[in-house]
Amino acid sequence: MSTVAPTRWKTLPAPDSPDAWIERAAEVAAILTTDAAARDKAGATPYTEIQLLKDSGLVTLLGPAEYGGGGQDWTTAYRVIREVAKADGSIGQLLGYHYLWNWAARLVGTREQWEHVEAEAVRHTWFFGGAVNPRDSDVVVTEDGDDLVFTGAKTFSTGSKVSDVTVLEGVLEGTDRHIFAIVPSDSPGLTFHDDWDNIGQRLTESGGVTIDGVRTPWASAAGYVDKEFRPRVYNTLNVPTIQLVFISFYLGIAAGALETAATYTRTKARSWLHGGYDQAVDEPYVIDTYGDLTAKLWAVEALADAVAAEGQKLHDAPDEVTEQSRAAFEVRVAAAKARATEVALEITSRIFEVTGARATASAEGLDRFWRNVRTHTLHDPVAYKRREVGRHVLTGELPEPTWYS
Repeated sequence: MSTVAPTRWKTLPAPDSPDAWIERAAEVAAILTTDAAARDKAGATPYTEIQLLKDSGLVTLLGPAEYGGGGQDWTTAYRVIREVAKADGSIGQLLGYHYLWNWAARLVGTREQWEHVEAEAVRHTWFFGGAVNPRDSDVVVTEDGDDLVFTGAKTFSTGSKVSDVTVLEGVLEGTDRHIFAIVPSDSPGLTFHDDWDNIGQRLTESGGVTIDGVRTPWASAAGYVDKEFRPRVYNTLNVPTIQLVFISFYLGIAAGALETAATYTRTKARSWLHGGYDQAVDEPYVIDTYGDLTAKLWAVEALADAVAAEGQKLHDAPDEVTEQSRAAFEVRVAAAKARATEVALEITSRIFEVTGARATASAEGLDRFWRNVRTHTLHDPVAYKRREVGRHVLTGELPEPTWYS
């Protein structure tokens, strides 16, 4: 992997606008693209790739400018994720999850807590991971004086071995109260397992984790004051925000697949010997397919950008978020998630129709785009997203907040 850009970044001022940050993300993507297929095949822990994200400044994109962060909002973050994912879906996912877990303190914490976390995150360039999976049994949290002790296990912990800090979530023993806390990833009792061996998103370090008596002060329990949680409707904005991150790297992977395929078609693909055309780029069905897939991608990108802008209004006024405004936003996100899933799967599959048999060679690595999208789009059934939209259209029903809606 080239180090030219990181060296150059040290001599340049940090980007100071959304467009400049997206350009910086494109520079990162250009570096990742050079050996993306080989790295996907090797499946090695992406320490170098995470350092690239840190050197570029992308890790602190959402950090407040007064602490030295990028001072950007979620609309820019989604575009940055999309740009990075064009080159490498795994690194796009890792960056997106990092933004989510970094934001978790602001989502549920008190002002004092999230200001402290955000300042420390920028100062130390923390990369965040998270051990939160609602499909598994709850992690049990017990009290020990002024400390909380987390014990349990999770099947998935994206970012595990490459993270500096990890978000833990569990239920306080004898209650129904959920507690989030951020702990160092090298905390005693926190063991990450090398058991992520899936067909796609191979570099996301999404294996299991054992949480064996991990201690943290009660004061670090996000949103708790004197051991009592202070709820806001804004706390429930986690799912639509998470789903927009998913949408971002689905669309990035799809765009990367289309760009990579188009380059192959221009430079390597052969026209059909009975078609009457000298070049593949002149074949009518090839032209039509690229036009069709590009139009579909542009349409869902526009929808995703519009929904992201709607969500930013909620983030800008967290104390004004109501159950109604949150639920209406979730319906819009559900619609975008459904379309992004379908279009990304279609693009990453159909590119082979316009690249030809030789494009299936392992050296080309075109299959990684489909494998990456197919793997993560199984996170939660897209049919339930369409159901949220359909019920709202037919009956006016708005979804209740859950771990997936």
